[in-house]
Amino acid sequence: MSTNVFNNNSKTLGLLQVGQAQTDVINGPSYKEYIKILYLPAGYRLRVDFACYETEQPTLFFISPNQYIELEKAGEESGHFIFYNRDFYCIQIHDQEVACDGLLFNNIRNMPKVELREDEFAFLSYLFQEMIGEFQLQDSSLEEMMRTYLKQLLIRATRSWKRQHLTHEVTDQQSDLEFFRKFTRLVEEHYKSKHTVADYADLLCTAPKTITHKFNRLRLPQPNEVIKNRIILEAKRLLAHTSLTAKEIAYNLGYDDPAYFSRLFMAKTGESPSAFRTNFVA
Repeated sequence: MSTNVFNNNSKTLGLLQVGQAQTDVINGPSYKEYIKILYLPAGYRLRVDFACYETEQPTLFFISPNQYIELEKAGEESGHFIFYNRDFYCIQIHDQEVACDGLLFNNIRNMPKVELREDEFAFLSYLFQEMIGEFQLQDSSLEEMMRTYLKQLLIRATRSWKRQHLTHEVTDQQSDLEFFRKFTRLVEEHYKSKHTVADYADLLCTAPKTITHKFNRLRLPQPNEVIKNRIILEAKRLLAHTSLTAKEIAYNLGYDDPAYFSRLFMAKTGESPSAFRTNFVA
């Protein structure tokens, strides 16, 4: 397997080639703690949490450390797998540089996919070749060059994500787009303790109905549904990948009444937490 890895103190970035031979490595625990970017040509099948994606054209996937991935099928052409930690590049700290938090990562639709047009595919192919060349050089400027290439990838992908997932009216209204990102980041940060639209209205110093109006303009689901969907996603992850009981998961997610949480889970998924766990393992 072709692997290029930069390590300096606590900073790490690596670049792997992806194909059928690498599926076990990628699906294993080695890269769970890292932020991950997968570039997959046509013919791949990737599971992210509980959604399955099949690539019909070159596609980028952006995976946070708390997400679960499984490369179920590899295509004929090789892809690329970038992994790095927050010490190497933190999108929250450098938000003004790339403005991708809440879009490529941690977005409220849990949509980590960007399909590439022909011109975007050509640029990404060039970028990956440059990154591979930098690893081969092993020059003293390797770290800064790799960070520069990573930022270019994130900026280009953010532009593509906005083109694919938001209306022209939204992308033209910068204030609406920033609201979209800010609400997303707040939900990701506080979903275990704040469960209502009013909670987030307080954080945003606005009225709950203003948030609802913004969501209607952005053509998004109702904000209450967004909050609940994030909570249920985390519950599914904990049911599928840990041995915590439904009661422990309810407490973990900020619910003092496990029975209420179980009713919410049933309403959102159509099955009880125990039935979900049984069906997932089966």
